[in-house]
Amino acid sequence: MKTKTEIREKVWHYLEQNKLGRFPFPLKNRIPNFKGAEKAAALIADMDIYKQAHVIKVNPDSPQLPLRTQVLKDGKILLVPTPRLKDGFIRVNPEFVPAGEERKAASLKHIHKYGEVISLTHMPKIDLIVVGSVAIHPDGRRLGKGEGYADREYAIIRELGNPLVPVITSVHSSQIVNDDIPRDPFDLTVDWIVTEDGITKTNTPYEKPAGIVWEYVTEEEKEEMPVLNEIWALTHK
Repeated sequence: MKTKTEIREKVWHYLEQNKLGRFPFPLKNRIPNFKGAEKAAALIADMDIYKQAHVIKVNPDSPQLPLRTQVLKDGKILLVPTPRLKDGFIRVNPEFVPAGEERKAASLKHIHKYGEVISLTHMPKIDLIVVGSVAIHPDGRRLGKGEGYADREYAIIRELGNPLVPVITSVHSSQIVNDDIPRDPFDLTVDWIVTEDGITKTNTPYEKPAGIVWEYVTEEEKEEMPVLNEIWALTHK
């Protein structure tokens, strides 16, 4: 069985060698931007679970910028985690984004001008989650860049009482792998894979985390992510 690192390295290398990636470079050690990201975003925007959603959480990486833009164009509330979860989550209300400025408002460089960092006690109920991936198995097992932020963000949301909601990942079709991806208790699985070529339902047999698996949280992580101490205080009164 390949390790998680080996599978990531294989995907990053393939995207680079076949010129399927896009700025920012290098693709390695990040959620890789890919050619066809706009097509994937358009497909997601046409899904019923997207149309019915009012609040959508999307990761802050480059390949999901087209979708974050579309969320605001469609008048939905956009929730984006701050980089490395330093400050929790940013909420962008579409009514505060002038027409034509949606892409700017959805970019990490300018998002603070249009949105606000919200406390965990003011988190809205999330209806749909979209995550980036480095590699994804057809059964929904996912690999991010290796730092565990998407897993942790999902766990925080569940810890706060958010019900189970659909999870989508948008990737290039070549990021779908048949490798037996190792799985840990805190790993987030996805329900839908959307690529430049189409939409696939995973029918994943793996349960998603019901909350934070605290035995896997280190003191160093608590220092790097103050939000963890905040949620501990909220949930262990």
